[in-house]
Amino acid sequence: MPGEVHVTKAADIKTSGGQTEGMIRQNAIVDLADNICASVMIAKPHSGSAVHHHGEENTIVYAVRGRGTVVSEGGKKRQILDPGDFALVPAYTEHQEVNDGDEEVLWIITRSGKSPIVENLENWGKS
Repeated sequence: MPGEVHVTKAADIKTSGGQTEGMIRQNAIVDLADNICASVMIAKPHSGSAVHHHGEENTIVYAVRGRGTVVSEGGKKRQILDPGDFALVPAYTEHQEVNDGDEEVLWIITRSGKSPIVENLENWGKS
C-alpha cells in the first residue's frame, strides 16, 4: 500500500545534528523512509567543516546559493560547486566542506539512509 506524502515547511526546519563552527546543519526529512533523508547545510563565510565521512550513506549535494568547495583525497583535491551544481560523495569517503568566500553557501543534502550520519575525524586518514 502506498505511503502518505510528507511535506516539511521551511519554517519547520530547525538546526539539528552534529555542528561545526560556521557550519549549520538542519534536518528537513529524517526518519520517515528507510533509505533516504534530506537536510540543509549552510556554511558561513570563511568557514569549513571538520574532516568527516557519512558512514555507509552515499550523499548527493545540490548547490543552491554561494560558491562552496568539497575537499577530498586527503586534502589534495578541491572541487568547486556553484549554484545549480551537484556532487556525489560515496559512502565512507573522507571529505570537508569549505566556504572561502564572503557570502553564505547553501546546499541541499540527500543521503541514502534513514537519518544523516556524520562521523567527524581528527584529521585525514583517521577513520
